[in-house]
Amino acid sequence: MSQERYDVTVIGGGPGGYVAAIRAVQLGLKVALVEKENLGGVCLNWGCVPTKALLRNAEVISLLAKGKEFGFRLEGGFQADYGAAVDRSRQVSERLVKGVSVLMRDNDVEVVEGTASLQAAGEALRVDVALNAGGSRTLETRNVILATGGRARSVPGIVPDGERVLTYREAIVLRDLPASAVIVGAGPIGMEFAQVWQSYGCQVTVVEMLPRALPLEDEEVSNVVTRGFKRQKVKLLTGTRLEGLEITEGGVRVRASNKKGEQILEAERVLVAIGIQPNSENLGLEAAGVRVERGFVQVDDAMHTNVPGVYAIGDVTGKLALAHVASAQGIVAAESIAGVETRRLNYETMPRCTYCQPQVGSFGLSEAQAAEQGYEFKVGKFFFLANGKALALDERDGFVKIIAEVNSGEILGAHMVGPEVTELLPELALARTWELTPDEIARTVHAHPTLSEAVMEAAHGVFGKAIHA
Repeated sequence: MSQERYDVTVIGGGPGGYVAAIRAVQLGLKVALVEKENLGGVCLNWGCVPTKALLRNAEVISLLAKGKEFGFRLEGGFQADYGAAVDRSRQVSERLVKGVSVLMRDNDVEVVEGTASLQAAGEALRVDVALNAGGSRTLETRNVILATGGRARSVPGIVPDGERVLTYREAIVLRDLPASAVIVGAGPIGMEFAQVWQSYGCQVTVVEMLPRALPLEDEEVSNVVTRGFKRQKVKLLTGTRLEGLEITEGGVRVRASNKKGEQILEAERVLVAIGIQPNSENLGLEAAGVRVERGFVQVDDAMHTNVPGVYAIGDVTGKLALAHVASAQGIVAAESIAGVETRRLNYETMPRCTYCQPQVGSFGLSEAQAAEQGYEFKVGKFFFLANGKALALDERDGFVKIIAEVNSGEILGAHMVGPEVTELLPELALARTWELTPDEIARTVHAHPTLSEAVMEAAHGVFGKAIHA
């Protein structure tokens, strides 16, 4: 067993861990990063990135299906190879993972491949690593950053087998597209897979326990997405509880219930997409005295746990299970360790994105939430139906909505649904961060014709002055 000393040891090489490692090196610290499987974590390997590659394929198929509207035709139709789409998504993922490996090398981050556990706490921390190649190492370190992420949350009594009952991890590498599927959960993961699989001809039924799809989004946004999915022949069963399932000779039989009674849904496969649970087990946290609640490591604004020298970032903290949040937390943790000025993160203003068709982008309070919190507010809303670029793209569904406090003009929230709205979100997030008002956005000249004009028009709309509404 070898033993070495570091300023920072990061456990987990996902978008939080590797970003924290790079920032710590930039600040003059000696850093080791322990990863038991793949650099890039869930996001680069099985989540954000490969799903977006598959969604791009789905968009291409959708455009080809509109050939008549765009003035072209494919004699005899066209064939779509789902296996080839999966292969392309894996290539995209592998390229980015290799890029992270290069970043580690170029930034002098020592990557240790193995499974880590925190063995002691105090002035000198110790991380023991069971190496993937065999044997072990001990890393003595002044600080530890826990960046172990999360995994798919399971339904009680239902154990995914990777064959008939899947999580996102199995689904993302599945080359054999099922003819039919039940997706449990109408959050971002479930809706994105529904989009992809439906575009390739899979008969998809989405089961959601809560009253609407994308239940954490603004209700009007959810309604637009629901209408879009119904046009795409995706069956949405909201307010419906999964009661059980059984493996059959031909696939899976799902038992569900709602106010109409019990339903039996038969499909080749089931995808369970009901969120994530933290990877906080077997890390030695209890012995070290690290405070954990419901599996989530508790941290303060500096990402510091209750134990000196131990920090945590990303999904394991239970803040927001988003890659960009983990990265932002990683920077805060590294800067806190180095003793330099850093910025407190405001989770209410963190951007949220769903990449189905139509896309969804949002941050901050919805109208209902603003009312519940006692704000007096105004709403500006502009529909893409009146946007020249959207019409040219034949993407007419959706809108941009801005919610602003009446007296100060403070932007309380922004909610968008429609073409490429995830790319429009940063303007409004930046405005919120720098306390710009809707008037200042409205008075900023936006190029024509662009989708971003909808943001400008919505900002005008807060004051009832939208030009093209």
